[in-house]
Amino acid sequence: MRHFRSLTAASSAALFHRLPAELSAASAPELQAVALGGTLYTPANRPDLVKDVLRQRDLGAVSMVLCLEDSIPDADVATAEENVVSALATLAERGEDLPLLFVRVRTPGQMLSVARRAGDATAVLTGFVIPKFDNESGTGAAFLEALHMVQAELGLDGATPGRHRLRVMPILESPAVIHVETRAAALTNIHTLLAANRQDILSVRIGATDMSSAFGLRRSRDLTIYDVNVVANVIGDIVNVLGRPEGGFVISGPVWEHYSNTERVLRPQLRLTPFVGPHEQELRRRIMTANLDTLIREIELDLANGLLGKTVIHPTHVSLVHAMSVVSHEEYLDALAIAGNEHGGAAASPYGNKMNEMKPHQAWARRTLLRAEAYGVAAADVTFVDLLEANMS
Repeated sequence: MRHFRSLTAASSAALFHRLPAELSAASAPELQAVALGGTLYTPANRPDLVKDVLRQRDLGAVSMVLCLEDSIPDADVATAEENVVSALATLAERGEDLPLLFVRVRTPGQMLSVARRAGDATAVLTGFVIPKFDNESGTGAAFLEALHMVQAELGLDGATPGRHRLRVMPILESPAVIHVETRAAALTNIHTLLAANRQDILSVRIGATDMSSAFGLRRSRDLTIYDVNVVANVIGDIVNVLGRPEGGFVISGPVWEHYSNTERVLRPQLRLTPFVGPHEQELRRRIMTANLDTLIREIELDLANGLLGKTVIHPTHVSLVHAMSVVSHEEYLDALAIAGNEHGGAAASPYGNKMNEMKPHQAWARRTLLRAEAYGVAAADVTFVDLLEANMS
């Protein structure tokens, strides 16, 4: 797998200064975590999961989650479990390149059950997604204990030749994390638990829907999650505790849950200026019609706030996340000039439009170069509009 793999060689050469790296379930976990991109959730009770996974792979999805939790009714859980086990077996038999594939489970027992029934077919899995993760109720530790049992029983602890380590992505969405009076202690305890099991953790995800629900709120398509102050405060605290350069984790942006066209309340947030040509103006019209301009704004704010990648529930959102994650040529040259230069000092940037300070920007430079490996570097004259147009055509 590779981001933008559907582009022709000529298009890739024109758009990229540096191409994205190849990815697989055996890739370095640091690269996997950064490269997840728009992680597409699909309900596990869909009638043909195999076809869904292969179709979305061909459309550009690099990571997918087969969801056994909130996306399916309680009455469908048993059938959905069988569906997942069957799909994993078929995908394993086919032996094709697949997205980084995860199963979102409800309980530690369900994780054990699905993994044991899938058996060797777990080889096509990158891991599991854990809902409502915390260390206050004991659920986080119970899920990790179940993971260790699966790893030991199926040889997925990274010690068996030819088998990659199975990892988890915890979702932070429990009341202890949401409520201000318990948040600091809950996040500190979560960090302690995750740090003690670091080799088992791929990335951390944010459950903004449950966070909003805790206050009886639901944002409209005209507002980003950062406009909902009580939720934005939780996100800021999560990044503060879990996203620090020293000892932190990759944290993914929260779900964008809108996808159909509806009447607008606020004016569009996508400027006309970048869309100069007739084809680009048509692209802007398509984005506006689908109300995706606010999603673009939210992805910008995710990146500005230290989040990378995003949970999405519609295939049209995947290409937006990926295009917005490509490192610009200017960012890349800045990162190269700064990385490793730890003796201090400052210098004009390669583009001659800003000051690069060597010590303060080290962590940013390292993160930028890892993102460049995952998503590639745009050519000098290429903008996000060019990448969107190529990726959405």
